[in-house]
Amino acid sequence: MPNLTDTYELIVGLGACGLSMARFLRSRGHCVAATDIDGTKTSEAAALKKLGIPVRIGSHGQKMFDQASVIIPSPGIPLDMPFIKSARDKGVPVTGELDIFAQYNTTPVIAITGTNGKTTTTELTAAMLEASGISCFVGGNIGTPLVEYLMQETPKDVVVAEVSSFQLDLADAFRPDVAALLNLAQDHLDRYPDFAAYADSKWSVFKNMTALDTAVVNASIKDFSTRTKTICADILEFSSTGPVPRGASVHKMGIDIRQKKISDTLTAETLDRLPGMHNRENVAAAVLAALSCGASMAGIRQALNAFILSEHRIAFVREVDGIRFYNDSKATNVDAVLRALESFESNVILILGGREKGLDFAPLVPEVKTRAKAVIGMGEATGHVMETFEGICPAYACRDMLCAVNKAVSVAGKGDVVLLSPACASFDLYANYRERGKDFARIVNAIVPKQEICHG
Repeated sequence: MPNLTDTYELIVGLGACGLSMARFLRSRGHCVAATDIDGTKTSEAAALKKLGIPVRIGSHGQKMFDQASVIIPSPGIPLDMPFIKSARDKGVPVTGELDIFAQYNTTPVIAITGTNGKTTTTELTAAMLEASGISCFVGGNIGTPLVEYLMQETPKDVVVAEVSSFQLDLADAFRPDVAALLNLAQDHLDRYPDFAAYADSKWSVFKNMTALDTAVVNASIKDFSTRTKTICADILEFSSTGPVPRGASVHKMGIDIRQKKISDTLTAETLDRLPGMHNRENVAAAVLAALSCGASMAGIRQALNAFILSEHRIAFVREVDGIRFYNDSKATNVDAVLRALESFESNVILILGGREKGLDFAPLVPEVKTRAKAVIGMGEATGHVMETFEGICPAYACRDMLCAVNKAVSVAGKGDVVLLSPACASFDLYANYRERGKDFARIVNAIVPKQEICHG
């Protein structure tokens, strides 16, 4: 354990968020210490030690937690971790990135949360603002820690933040100027006791907002009418299930915008880069959030015409022998897989699996019956996949991605779709969903077409 004699703030976890937080607090003159259970974080530890920050890796020590003036866990650290819980019971406060960011930030903030579509909507919102001449910093759960903005010399006009439930769990003071709740579906039930607790976390993004702020909410979310009664901010709705009084109505022909003095329509042709009703909902939320911070409809159209979806969200990889391969590695819950399946009519070979999060695969059964030719289970969740889908359609068990892709190729024929849409976290086999998606694409791109084999 490092020799700690002064009062210090303890950073738990040396991922990107923890490292940025340690650097930021140190730059503001705080006495900081850090710890990570991962003994391989030697380079990260060395970088912090150069800044005069004591670091412990490979194990935790309860004394180090108990003597801290405040504990700042990275978002992925469970709050019921015994070391944190014990220190909390002794009166040590625990806070997170959002509240520390809020303490120092003076730039208007758009916060975007929801179960699915957060990254797409965050990127879209920022693109719409930038195309309207409004400079943005994009950060949060999307990849760049928010405190990185506080260390930049040049301020931006708006901070656009993707916000997770894990971050919101420790946000007591965070108050965005605009907040959007995109949707709610079962997720992270390995961390929350039930869906209600998870939903409470998401809805809490609005709790500190005032009448000067704007809440953008999907009117199709269950308990919308009850939940929105507690929101003090001006509410703009969006929905794909019917018209809304103020906000954005989403339908097959496009999106009708009715916001303050703006009355406009985005046509289907403008939206063709973002297929699926779920993406139109994301666009609607982004439009309302961007307009609330001064974007123009001209800038919004320009951003939509140039926008490209994430390489891990129903992203086309390649066609081989008439078989189309799609990378949807970012689909880490059941609702995201449902939305991916809805993008294809039939003949889908669906690759599911990874590390489970306490989710039920049963809601996938009707869509699998309608659209899937086969299901392939992969990784730790293979048993759950097989248990759910055997008897529904042909189901195959695979140990890893190479096995899964090879099995998919053996099952698929011309005109079929192979879709990696796992419904699970990646941590059984990969560091994150990006690495999983890259591995899928790498294996797919290495497939030799049958014609080349024959001619070889």
